[in-house]
Amino acid sequence: MLIDLHAHSTGSDGTDSPAGLVAAARAAGLDAIALTDHDTTAGWAEAATAVREAAPGGQSGQGGPVLVPGVEISCEREGRSIHLLGYLVDPAEPELAAELARARESRATRLERMVERLAADGIPVTYAAVLAQVPAGATPGRPHIADALVAAGAVRDRDEAFARWLRDDSPYYVHHYAPDPTRAVGLVLQAGGVPVLAHPFTRARGVPVLGEDVVAELAAAGLAGLEADHPDHDEPTRARAHELARRLELLATGSSDYHGRGKTVRLAAHTTPAEVLAEIELRGTGSAVVRP
Repeated sequence: MLIDLHAHSTGSDGTDSPAGLVAAARAAGLDAIALTDHDTTAGWAEAATAVREAAPGGQSGQGGPVLVPGVEISCEREGRSIHLLGYLVDPAEPELAAELARARESRATRLERMVERLAADGIPVTYAAVLAQVPAGATPGRPHIADALVAAGAVRDRDEAFARWLRDDSPYYVHHYAPDPTRAVGLVLQAGGVPVLAHPFTRARGVPVLGEDVVAELAAAGLAGLEADHPDHDEPTRARAHELARRLELLATGSSDYHGRGKTVRLAAHTTPAEVLAEIELRGTGSAVVRP
């Protein structure tokens, strides 16, 4: 089975609509796809409809992929960006819903300040141009500034925009509200979900984003798994992540972190074993996997 548990749509900073993501997953022969937009579950309904309406006999032999509803929660600890995947949460759980809404609002106001800094240095971008790149209902983010810069002819693609102006250590970078990851783990559990740490060993400025002590702390707080196989992890890092998962008795997942045209990575670049998805489905009580 081909199972990809981390992908984005136009609900946040992906370039495929939620239905388009399901279609892309079907074309890639996936048996399961998780929709994990940043700080929002707004794409779930459209993606679920696309799955349910799939004609029998798709490439997976089951009429297309099943949908694992999820969300990627932006967290922060001592200035370090940490991302937590929450699978099968109840999106109406009041505390989680309030926290996600607060993060989305902070993202929007933060972008205005970043655009002001960029424009002050003569970089050709306006906030109106950025908003023109944000699909209706989507969570605004730095990739939308990148898209505005591409449209203005200032850079070739998102990667160049981030490398030149939008990376975390850029003088134009502005922080946004993000909860501590321990609190986020608790919120996912409270919402009946399954918390999995996303790409824990992605490197920022040459330094690992997370130490193993932080992962152990989150495991003690109820973390269920970590994303061991990810495009940002090289082979030694993947081996290290799998070993840490075994040591802490965590599930080890794999995914592409697909963003459509926003990144060069393809769907199913890394995948999750069927037994791991079965365990996630067993533990999640806030929402359910959607099947054709």
